[in-house]
Amino acid sequence: MRRPERAVAMITLALLNVFLVTAALAVVKLTPDRALALRPPTVADRAIVSAAAPPLAPVGATAPLPASGSLASRLAGPMQASGLGANLSGTVIDALSHKTLFSSGADLPAVPASTTKLTTSVAVLASAGPDHRITTSAVRAGNDVVLVGGGDPTLTTSASRLAYPRPATLTDLAKQTAAALKTAGVRRVAVDYDVSAYQGSRSGPGWKPGYFAEGDVAPVSALEIDEGRVAPGVPGRVSDPPSIAASAFARALSRQGVSAHLGMRRVAPKGAQRLGAVQSPPISALVERLLTDSDNDIAEAMARQVAMKLGRPPTFEGGAAGVHDVLAGLGVASGIDTVDGSGLSPRNRITPGGLARLLALAASSAKHPELRTVMSGMPIAGFSGTLANRYSVGTAANGRGVVRAKTGTLDGVNTLAGVVDDADGRLLTFAFMANKVQSPAAALAALDTLAGTLAGCGCR
Repeated sequence: MRRPERAVAMITLALLNVFLVTAALAVVKLTPDRALALRPPTVADRAIVSAAAPPLAPVGATAPLPASGSLASRLAGPMQASGLGANLSGTVIDALSHKTLFSSGADLPAVPASTTKLTTSVAVLASAGPDHRITTSAVRAGNDVVLVGGGDPTLTTSASRLAYPRPATLTDLAKQTAAALKTAGVRRVAVDYDVSAYQGSRSGPGWKPGYFAEGDVAPVSALEIDEGRVAPGVPGRVSDPPSIAASAFARALSRQGVSAHLGMRRVAPKGAQRLGAVQSPPISALVERLLTDSDNDIAEAMARQVAMKLGRPPTFEGGAAGVHDVLAGLGVASGIDTVDGSGLSPRNRITPGGLARLLALAASSAKHPELRTVMSGMPIAGFSGTLANRYSVGTAANGRGVVRAKTGTLDGVNTLAGVVDDADGRLLTFAFMANKVQSPAAALAALDTLAGTLAGCGCR
């Protein structure tokens, strides 16, 4: 089946599935609160969205290679679009041969914004592994309890059985802990909390002071619930996520028949008896969510996991160094210099060539199956995540359902890096980076046009 026909068939199937899911939710009569428990809001739909887009062609496909000259002539116009500013750079690489097909400032470092998350994702999948889970535990300290954070960014108070992937919950942990305490004859406790799994500043290098209040990210901590939000689904973040989590755990214990109140911050005693433990979804699921939703909290947690895996300090500096170490081991560290895991810092610098080479590595599923989630997690043009409402008009529409890419946005910065099957089915990786942007709306349209041009190009 040719690509356009396949796309129509898959999209039709997706619409049918959306109808069935909507009907199912109507049957169970989800209340607004229960719907919020399914956060992130499109988690249940991600399989549908993935089905809607044509699957990527195998990297080893025999489709013809685009001619560099023809490709460059097609991209020349969009590269000069108004609103992009003076510092637009980009590159296109063949995913199979890694041959550079187009280059315009490909080796010039630029502020990457959230395309930084691609480096974090590759590093954590390659080091911690896609099946690794993050543990939150409760241990006994005399007649009291210490809640020990492990850095799970998706920990929540309770979750619907319909949630996928199901997060770890304080309710489950409280049930285990209360049962163990009752067996030991303990019916009243203080809940202390241990956040020593992370060290250093709670705010990244160069981060704006308003990030927390505006809800872009929570103060980075090894213990938080609902990503430190004031309430599930509310953008604003609390100032002290660990104490809020410990308070919630104390209430959960009280509901299980053990009277509990908030204690103090401390380090759990070595060798303390474990009363209960819950685990996050696997790293693969967390990476998929962080890429699709551009989730800053998960990204920073993943950088810390890399640092811990490599024995580096669990700090911003340790996370950035760990990511670089892993990428160097994979042979793709060139052109990548980061200071955080999310891309919120304007001090990060990555070249378009660095991003495109990283994606070519991730697309090599036969050699690196552990990196598959990078491909499945990137938003799909016109369907999911940060690309859901784009690629609807003009040349950009060629990329609808075909382009998979990570976006990046900061003040004066718009970037796009991803993969696309061209018109002949050849898999290409690309990165386009606009700094000193004059018009964000024009920049987004131009970036989408560049990717759409690749999707519609046989270019021979």
